[in-house]
Amino acid sequence: MSNNQDLLPFPDGVSPVPAAKPVNVASVPQYSPFRYPGGKTWFVPTFRRWIQSLPGKPEVLIEPFAGGGITGLTAAMEGLVRHVIMVELDAEVASVWQTILDGNAEWLANRIRNFEMSMENAKAILTSEIVETREKAFATILKNRVLHGGILAKGSSFIRKGENGKGIGSRWYPETLAKRILRIAHYADRFTFIHGDGLQVMEEYAENSCAAFFVDPPYTVGGKRAGRRLYTHHQIDHENLFSLCQQLSGSFLLTYDDTEVVRELAQRHAFGVGKVPMKNTHHATRHELVISRDLSWL
Repeated sequence: MSNNQDLLPFPDGVSPVPAAKPVNVASVPQYSPFRYPGGKTWFVPTFRRWIQSLPGKPEVLIEPFAGGGITGLTAAMEGLVRHVIMVELDAEVASVWQTILDGNAEWLANRIRNFEMSMENAKAILTSEIVETREKAFATILKNRVLHGGILAKGSSFIRKGENGKGIGSRWYPETLAKRILRIAHYADRFTFIHGDGLQVMEEYAENSCAAFFVDPPYTVGGKRAGRRLYTHHQIDHENLFSLCQQLSGSFLLTYDDTEVVRELAQRHAFGVGKVPMKNTHHATRHELVISRDLSWL
């Protein structure tokens, strides 16, 4: 796929069909500048089906664990909802969304375009003391592209061989990244970004029946270790999250790893449980759970 092909919009009026097999992520528009561990690009067709199944277009979509933001970006940029509230606790990830949506997107795009990629230059940026938000945003994008697996949490190492032996720059596509950033900024009025606690924002909108919630928490329930390894902020009170979802007036969709503990939580709160196929990093097919009050659309 060319660097520009992923910038094509989802065709107007086209409704996705249920995925009987894992989605080919190359067929999904790549709106996010992040290559995010645990990202939901593969889930986008299922997300579209859910949001389009709701009785009316939601006034607002709340994404309390925004991360790479692909679902919120899809919802706003494809007009599936009227407004999106993205919430992220991680300061590095938050700096990117703040920079893009608060008027510094062009600066960030040019910073990326003008950076000369090398191990020496990358290390110089990532070991420096950075205070300014937009500089932190650039460092975060750089880290996301030069560290193994895009992992931002402490302990991640630099890419060595990289894709096709291209080394540290194998995931650095400055022109594509710049275009994605500027495209998001074009839709900035459709977004509100909050650097904070996603559960608190869910509580604030709990009585809003015109709100929809896409909830994709770090997977640490049932002994899962991925969240601890991949994310700086991985500690989530999953029991509290399920209880909070039970109180929401609006529609919600939860995604989780398929574990017995999660199934028990869903059953205890009288939620429906479905499965969606995906391919992991080793190209093996596995399933993730989708949890909601109503799964008749799945």
